[in-house]
Amino acid sequence: MIALSTVKEVSNKFKAELKGFYPVEEIRNFVWIIFEHVLGFSKVDLITKDDQVLNEEQQLFCEEALSQLKQHKPIQQIIGNTEFYGLTFQVNEHVLIPRPETEELVQWIIEDNKLTKPNILDIGTGSGCIPICLKKNIAEAEVSAWDISEEALNVAKQNAVLNDTKVNFKLQDVLKSDIESSLQLDVVVSNPPYIRELEKDLMQDNVLEFEPHLALFVSDQDPLIFYRKISQLATKLLKNGGLLYFEINEGLGQETCDLMISLGFKNIQLRKDLFGKDRMVKGQWLV
Repeated sequence: MIALSTVKEVSNKFKAELKGFYPVEEIRNFVWIIFEHVLGFSKVDLITKDDQVLNEEQQLFCEEALSQLKQHKPIQQIIGNTEFYGLTFQVNEHVLIPRPETEELVQWIIEDNKLTKPNILDIGTGSGCIPICLKKNIAEAEVSAWDISEEALNVAKQNAVLNDTKVNFKLQDVLKSDIESSLQLDVVVSNPPYIRELEKDLMQDNVLEFEPHLALFVSDQDPLIFYRKISQLATKLLKNGGLLYFEINEGLGQETCDLMISLGFKNIQLRKDLFGKDRMVKGQWLV
């Protein structure tokens, strides 16, 4: 048996032992996320119910979470889920944790859409956050999603069930030259690997150690390899007037635009995220 502690005592332990690992505000957020997960607490509950005693199972979870946070494991992986565009998504070591800038990409597609039943393909779907949110917000859309990782697709399929959406998932390596598809699409979207090896030193430990490198990194010699291949593929799959959307490396915005222009895309738009970084690009296929 372990000595049971109150919410306040566990909170103080987190703050004391994580002090050298994270900023104070981030630690406070970790504490709230942990108690929201374990006890269903709001931030107000943390103050008004701080004398509540945790049972043994809850305390063991908190002890393990504290240990994992010291190893820089992402809090989303510790609790097993995260919020994205108002929905809950399961995450683990096989998928990237969805980021706020990707929410902006989803919002852009939804705002642009004027079709009742658009046919949409997400390439490199990971957790499935992009296609599931698009399907949830464009109810009659026909949505498909590809990924090279079977483990990632398993997570994405679980997330589709969790969020009561129908997405057509397929195991597919987009870099293969023999892709055959009968899809006729209104929208192709992708958040492919775009971090160059030379940028690894700028990455935080929690990303480098716990998120899948397959979904993150490209070689310094050809950082636009996925953008080139997906753009080439999109020229065959998009209907006249169809749209191609990318999340991009902030340092390669103009290069990505130039690539799309060279392949025949028109009406190119480069958009900044909320942090003022070049993060998204859109092009239209007109024949």
